[in-house]
Amino acid sequence: MRFCLFILLLLAGIGHATAQNLKSGGKLIPEQAIMDIRHYTVVLTVDPTQKSIDGYTEIDLILSQQAEKLVFDLVHLLQVKKVWVDGKEMKHEAAGDRIYITGTKPFPAARIRVKIAYGGVPGVAERAPWVGGFQWEKDSQGNPWISITCQGEGAKIYFPCKDHPSDEPNEGADLIITVPKGLTVAGPGLLKSVKNSKNQSTFHWKTNYTISNYCILFNVGKYKLVTREYTSIDGNKIPMHFYVLEEHADKAPYHLELLERSCRVLEKYFGEYPWAKEKIGLAETPHLGMEHQTMNAYGNKFNYSKLAGQDFDWLMHHEFGHEWWANKVTNRDWGHMWIQEGICTYGDALIVRDMEGEEAYNQRMRQTARRAGNKLPIVQGDEVDSDQAYYGDIYGKGAYFMHTLRYVIGDDIFFPTLKKLATDPAYTYDNTVVTKDVEQLFSGAYGKSLEPLFHLFLYTTDKLDVGVKQLTDTTYLVQVRNLNMSIPLELVTSEGSKRQMVDAKGITVTSTSGVRVDPQGFYMKKVTQE
Repeated sequence: MRFCLFILLLLAGIGHATAQNLKSGGKLIPEQAIMDIRHYTVVLTVDPTQKSIDGYTEIDLILSQQAEKLVFDLVHLLQVKKVWVDGKEMKHEAAGDRIYITGTKPFPAARIRVKIAYGGVPGVAERAPWVGGFQWEKDSQGNPWISITCQGEGAKIYFPCKDHPSDEPNEGADLIITVPKGLTVAGPGLLKSVKNSKNQSTFHWKTNYTISNYCILFNVGKYKLVTREYTSIDGNKIPMHFYVLEEHADKAPYHLELLERSCRVLEKYFGEYPWAKEKIGLAETPHLGMEHQTMNAYGNKFNYSKLAGQDFDWLMHHEFGHEWWANKVTNRDWGHMWIQEGICTYGDALIVRDMEGEEAYNQRMRQTARRAGNKLPIVQGDEVDSDQAYYGDIYGKGAYFMHTLRYVIGDDIFFPTLKKLATDPAYTYDNTVVTKDVEQLFSGAYGKSLEPLFHLFLYTTDKLDVGVKQLTDTTYLVQVRNLNMSIPLELVTSEGSKRQMVDAKGITVTSTSGVRVDPQGFYMKKVTQE
């Protein structure tokens, strides 16, 4: 998500309204807390000339209790025309970035369908994908090339919704998008139909899977579809689709080969590709990239680096990893965003491990630790919005914590438990997770509480405090001073290197040449010599 955080992009002057200063998540208002969103149907006509959209969205939802009004999120740049509830037109008021719907009597605790007709000129992305919105670009041949990004801002930038990560539509979404004839719409799920008229084409994309709001979007371009078939780790045949600009079509087959290699490594650690019943998808975009479920945005311009002497696309690999961490395993609250960003970034290190070996992996993790800012805890609490949660350490420090956790509990426990987190229905698809869920899962597998370790590294900015006190010429007391549990530490003495369990009481070691602590750097730490 919003990968390459540290890349500086210059803001360009834009003569259109922007989607800036929007955010999603935070504390749910009471009117939305009683909603369970089941399905979205977004029906829009896109006009590249006017840079506008027009149509309607249907929202299927269940109210857990009677409600005096219904409240949905929609950016104020778009104008609401009419509203219906179960086929009956209702009064509505737009205020700020919300729509308030009232009837002649309270809405019952039941399943209802809301239809909202709207349109206008949506906000333009100032700095996609970091500051989202629409991009109305053209390819090198002058054809319209349109993309949407909205992770931080929320899907409300272009359709009315309940804009909160805790409530994904459990019955999926339909996107029915009309564009000028000759253009192609790339979207989530399966392409159900394409209908052509004299001047327009309508594409119907449908997913039956649970999907995050910010993944319910589309890209438009003069695309050529390049395909390949992938056989998953469980033996399922999955189509690979790359909607690539016609001018770059010759690059697509090789690019899909690289994507297949990434998928094989990710499946090894995290289980089968999550959307095997639909597709593995890429759409070329004018921005760098984003993890859109079954249709990842790709804009790295086929710029490859080398990994183990082979071509490799870091951006594509990272964004594709979000099919597991973000799309399949989803945060209930933005306050726990490290789960999807940190573990996904850890997946970037795991392919290094597979292709270049353990030492290369360890070196990458040490570099990751050195780059951590460590200015704020990476878990700042619940009911945190996207702006509060999003900063660099959720990537690097989050990944490094997984590295630490692996060292503490050992590979025989760590890797199966990591795969369980990515595959168990309790944590995937219709269910969402918070940090406590992750901690309890790993603690259960380890057989001891890991809560102190999770607290120190995720909820504070403290480093592990290790004290080395010289007792005699040849004896030293080694203690962990700020962690209420026993952890393994590699201690290097004159007698060699040894992994030993250390707690607050400490252990005594013998050495004629001092003591080195954790030389491989499995912990973010400070060592005090006395």
